[in-house]
Amino acid sequence: MATRSLLPIALGTALVLVTYVTPMATVPATAADLGAGPVARAWILSSMSVGLAAALLAAGVLGDASGRRRVYAAGLGAIGLGALACALAQEPVLFVAARVVEGVGGAAVLACGLAVLAHDYAPGPARVHATSIWAASVGLGITAGAVLAAALDIGSGWRETYAVVGVLALLLLLPSLRRIGESSAAEPQRIDVPGLLLLVAAMTLLVSALTQGRNGIDAPTVVLAVLAVVAAVGFGLVERRVLQPLVDPALLRAPRFRAATLGSLTVGLGIIGMSSFVPTVAQLGLGTDLWTASLLVVAWSGTSVVTSYLVRHLPHPLEGPRPVAALLVLVATGQLTGYGLDASSGVWRLAVPMFVAGLATGVLNAVLGREAVASVPPDRAAMGSGANNTARYLGAACGITLFVVVATHAGADLLAGWNVAVLVAAGLTLVGAAAIAWSGRGRA
Repeated sequence: MATRSLLPIALGTALVLVTYVTPMATVPATAADLGAGPVARAWILSSMSVGLAAALLAAGVLGDASGRRRVYAAGLGAIGLGALACALAQEPVLFVAARVVEGVGGAAVLACGLAVLAHDYAPGPARVHATSIWAASVGLGITAGAVLAAALDIGSGWRETYAVVGVLALLLLLPSLRRIGESSAAEPQRIDVPGLLLLVAAMTLLVSALTQGRNGIDAPTVVLAVLAVVAAVGFGLVERRVLQPLVDPALLRAPRFRAATLGSLTVGLGIIGMSSFVPTVAQLGLGTDLWTASLLVVAWSGTSVVTSYLVRHLPHPLEGPRPVAALLVLVATGQLTGYGLDASSGVWRLAVPMFVAGLATGVLNAVLGREAVASVPPDRAAMGSGANNTARYLGAACGITLFVVVATHAGADLLAGWNVAVLVAAGLTLVGAAAIAWSGRGRA
């Protein structure tokens, strides 16, 4: 069964990333077609992050309790229906709602897919191989999404991409059900419903506040932020009183779990935030076309596919906090090579940081994927995967928002703002690396 599950899970994971990156290149055409203003444009970019951040841990907990294949298949169906609704949308509200549905579906696929691989592949070389393929599929999805958006620049310039993704998701549903075996926790824990609802509310409200505030702090932004804090405090109070909390507090004291979770958060804050803005600065700052802007993202994601796949051949297992911290330093090094952009710069000045950061990001994706399930008890593999990916996409929502705000407000023009934003993003990556190294010192 193990060898049968790897291919559909890799394809499903890649499909989640395809639809996640689609708006990065197509948002100008999408916003114009839907009549979206500045706030609606921000929601077009971030709405899938809302669904992902809100549902990842919840999907993991439900998968452990009620069956990972069942939740995974429901996620694929949600991606397909959400993508088709995006293709048919005629105004921003329906489009944003459909993107949130895609995010919820993607959460189920990411959380339960990695947990299935942890169940099917024993620790050691077999699991290293499986998680390397899984990590490569993350980069492959980003690459395919960027290329697909450019290749389908026909007709509306964006609807065709969502239609293709929707059909592919539904076509992948049947072979996934056939090839993926059902698994769940041997002793399922009771689902902490109040805690789960409060967590979903806190995540949703936080990402919503970040999105709403991208173009300035207004009353809705403040209300959303206050409600997010209230929900988060409520979640903390509930988790201290239940017998079976969603995340065991003991895990937060485990160096490997902390390193994997903080590492994923840092990836989202730093390199994902930066790479998401590359198509914009390439087109509006350097005057390139959609194809060139998309291929710059491919320089990052395509390189990460190769290095993710090659991780399984490394003689050292790369376990624990130290390798995660070291790889983040390499990512930051790549980010800093993007500093100094000006009107006379060639496109290669954007390709270099994407390529260098991609080398380390690919290895990091494989290590974080493996650590996410290796650092938790086998019965909580989907929860571990959900927590790890929650950190990644919550970090991405924050990182994308921060990079956009800095790049568009910190300089005299977009290129000057880009340079400031690069320093901020690289600084966040280095801070994350330092925190991981410090928290794991003296530990194996």
